[in-house]
Amino acid sequence: MTKNYMKPLALGVSLALSLAACGKQEQAAAPAAAPAKAGTAATAAAAPAPKSVFDVSDIDTSINACQDFNGFVNAKWVAANPIPNDRSRWGAFDKLAEDSLNTQHTIVENAAKNAASAPAGSIEQKIGYLYQSGMDEAAREKAGFDPIKPKLDAIAALKNGTDVANYLVKSFADGDQQVFSFGSGADFQHADMQIGYTFQSGLGLPTKDYYLDPKHADERKAYLDYIAKTLELTGVSADDAKKQADQVMAFETELAKASLAPVELRDPKAQYHFVSVKDADKVTPHFNWENFFKAQDVTIDKGFSLSQPKFFAEFDKLLAKAPVSQWQAYLRFHVADDASPYLTKAFADNKFDFYGKTLSGQPEQKPLWKRVLGTVNGGMGMALGELYVKQEFTPEAKARAQELVDNVRNALKARIENLDWMSAETKEKAIAKWNTFLPKIGYPDKWRDWSGLSITPDNFYANVMAAGKYNYRYDVDKIGKPTDRKEWGMTPQTVNAYYNPTDNTINFPAAILQPPFFDATADDAINYGGIGAVIGHEASHGFDDEGSQFDGDGNNKNWWTKEDRAKFDARTDKLVAQFNAYTPIKDKPDAHVNGKLTLGENIADLGGTAVAYDALQVALKNHPEEAGKKIDGYTQDQRFFLNWARVWRGSIREKQALLQLNTDPHAPASLRAIGAPSNMPAFAAAFQCKPGDAMVRTGDQQVKIW
Repeated sequence: MTKNYMKPLALGVSLALSLAACGKQEQAAAPAAAPAKAGTAATAAAAPAPKSVFDVSDIDTSINACQDFNGFVNAKWVAANPIPNDRSRWGAFDKLAEDSLNTQHTIVENAAKNAASAPAGSIEQKIGYLYQSGMDEAAREKAGFDPIKPKLDAIAALKNGTDVANYLVKSFADGDQQVFSFGSGADFQHADMQIGYTFQSGLGLPTKDYYLDPKHADERKAYLDYIAKTLELTGVSADDAKKQADQVMAFETELAKASLAPVELRDPKAQYHFVSVKDADKVTPHFNWENFFKAQDVTIDKGFSLSQPKFFAEFDKLLAKAPVSQWQAYLRFHVADDASPYLTKAFADNKFDFYGKTLSGQPEQKPLWKRVLGTVNGGMGMALGELYVKQEFTPEAKARAQELVDNVRNALKARIENLDWMSAETKEKAIAKWNTFLPKIGYPDKWRDWSGLSITPDNFYANVMAAGKYNYRYDVDKIGKPTDRKEWGMTPQTVNAYYNPTDNTINFPAAILQPPFFDATADDAINYGGIGAVIGHEASHGFDDEGSQFDGDGNNKNWWTKEDRAKFDARTDKLVAQFNAYTPIKDKPDAHVNGKLTLGENIADLGGTAVAYDALQVALKNHPEEAGKKIDGYTQDQRFFLNWARVWRGSIREKQALLQLNTDPHAPASLRAIGAPSNMPAFAAAFQCKPGDAMVRTGDQQVKIW
């Protein structure tokens, strides 16, 4: 259960940082042969004239749209909506997520109130008990750190590296992952089957640079203090806690040196390294993988992915040479750190002081109900989603969203067919991949079974551990079985969307299918500029710098000619340069966006806005009576871009912004509002911008990909 900031591509790419985000783009005019359906859900369903669903009073007309489009659309809203004290950022995504949380809050409160009388073993009862046990502060205070004492005692009894290895094996079997992570995923070479994946993990700081770069010295000092304080809360004396904190830092620094950086992990070759069990044992002679898999009750056939061999070689070296006292300090700290949200207020406050205040700049901790609800989502999120969907998402909304998905996907196909830089040979393969896209909307066709999970009303930590073990078992039981393309990796109540390259699916949870993204009462421009661009974004991920390395069956296979890949790389290099030049944090001119880290999302934004714009033009062509209308003084083309920018409105605390630049594959929201439109001639035409304006990229600076 240690922190794992980076996850394998097999888990998919989402639309926004810890909420949702992606992108892509090319020419402005709609292709002649885009076989989209007539109109969006709004056009198809609405007889009355479209009403205004975009508050134009938010627009700051004192700002020139051609110079600062984000300011033009969002500056007034940002000024009027300061970041809440229990948040590190605040914007359109966050507001929608807050609304979803409030809905979920009502659901879990009712479940807790009625849990005792609910049908025995029902998801309503289990969710109610889980939430109820988390909200029982008195019971948690009374328990102190007793819930983790058995683990601490087991760590204290370790005598050598063999004992440590055996401890780790047992911990994994209990669903408690330390040092590295293990789970199932589609085989990059045979994506129709699930295999085991081991992945680097085990660090308490966000990336390896936080251990090695002098500029993060302050964060390292604060982390040392946090480690020591955490250990003190488990009864370790202040002097010993400081010594053990030094041991933990030295241990993690060695792991960090052997870890890959976020940019490196974007390469599929860094996420997949298939080996036999016998060959894996050669990498880690002091850690027996056959024993590990036996304890996990997992059968490994031909092999598994030892995803980062250098990391695992270092792990083995530490098993052999690190003093057992250092291992004990490391494990003791991480057991307490992982458990902190589920123990006393002192543990929770201590963790927030470091991860919330120091790293993210958040002044206040979220109220208890939000934290406990987060735990419910972590342990039984899909079960809560089943209750959420019953209340919040109608079949009609799903059908309307499906129509938008079809229209935008058709626009993407037309774009591919009309590319002037790609050969017919590669186009054929790209269309073959397009043909196998599987869109999933709202929620799963089949809900998970929770009958094997036991939850009690009065032991929060035990409930969290039980849910962790149950979900781990659910995950690893997939190994050796066929990949289920219809399974969801995101809950319906999540305000986000994602693309998974290894099953070639695009996924749109119910919670994102509402304003400002989707509104059945809105004009076409608003819906295409919102959810339409999100749909295009996720579909474009299939053809970004990573997704383009997977074929339509989800296999990591090259389907490009050498010449076409070189042309693609030359175009994406220009997008890297565009975002490298951005310095989004005021008074920190040296804090640049990492264009390579954010490349996939920037490609998807560019493609997503382009294909959504094309789909809008087809809808308007099929309904010419709508095409010439102005609403609140703005044309359909203008409203398309206004809503795209509105989606990304928001502000962020400086420390959180710095953390995002170092770790997140998404560019800052303010730049996503302008990055793609500045490359689109359609934007310049809509707002009468001219070459030389900040929002108009021309010549070699203009990026055209899909």
